[in-house]
Amino acid sequence: MRALSLRGPSLDDLAEVELPDPPRPGHGQILVRMRAASLNFIDLAVATGQYPGVTYPLVPVADGAGEVVEIGEGESVSGLKIGDRVALHPKALWIAGRGTAENGAAMRGLSLPGSLREIATADAASVVKIADHLSWEAAATLPIAATTAWNALAAADAGPGATVVLLGTGGVSIFGLQLAKARGARVIITSSSDSKLERARSLGADETINYGTSPDWDAEVKRLTAGRGADLILETVGSDTFARSVAAVRQGGVIFTIGFITGTTLELDLMPVIVKAVRVQGNNTGSVQDFSQAMQAIDAARIEPVVDRIFGIDEVGEAYRLLSRGGFFGKIAIRLDW
Repeated sequence: MRALSLRGPSLDDLAEVELPDPPRPGHGQILVRMRAASLNFIDLAVATGQYPGVTYPLVPVADGAGEVVEIGEGESVSGLKIGDRVALHPKALWIAGRGTAENGAAMRGLSLPGSLREIATADAASVVKIADHLSWEAAATLPIAATTAWNALAAADAGPGATVVLLGTGGVSIFGLQLAKARGARVIITSSSDSKLERARSLGADETINYGTSPDWDAEVKRLTAGRGADLILETVGSDTFARSVAAVRQGGVIFTIGFITGTTLELDLMPVIVKAVRVQGNNTGSVQDFSQAMQAIDAARIEPVVDRIFGIDEVGEAYRLLSRGGFFGKIAIRLDW
């Protein structure tokens, strides 16, 4: 079967290869013909040597979706049939419950083969059926970004009456916007682009802040919440914005931190964190069960993932470069048109 192999920590080392066909699925396993994939910043970090502990060569990209083409034996496969459309959860061993060092260690596109291949072998318990209204490319954007956004909202119990602040207009933030509105929350979103803020408003954003013209966006959040602050800040950026996130969150609020675009090291005054009893919650995606709940919400609300651009299999390097330079809105998908 054909696949893309990342032979070293550089996009120049990405090449198409021929791999042995996978064996028949074992107990509890399925074979999935991969139809689409999508990129996350962890994929870029892996491809450029910025993620620790990676062994090359590997088949990259964590997120993907496809069609079940063969099913093994066992109780865990009983809910699946040939032809089912499924998305592969990247944390292949994290089925439910809290994350542990053991169930969080195995990840597709990192320590396990990723999505840029014709046929994937997967445990049936690690896939989620795709909502009927979603295209292959839309479904492939969900596993990391939608699960992360869902867990952020759940961590803060963000429902009617809650205020959610989203930093930027990348995939997690846009899923955060769509899911927060489905839960009845009020959403404030930031960007340096007025056109992106306009698009966010068309998706339901209640308030927008251009941090290019209003760099003290934390003060603007306080103003928009009558001095109270936000119940949840989905911190997707990193060290450059974290102190402002602490300033903008309410007493007892949640900063759900997932981003490291601007770095992972910072100096922070702990007094506001202590005095305001701020809850800082790290996140490493979530379980298959979390992903399934996010998919159910997307299905019920008929949420359509925002895909900025779809690339072909011969354009994967260009897709990575778009992710690297930014400027996109929502997610970047790859059609696996071998």
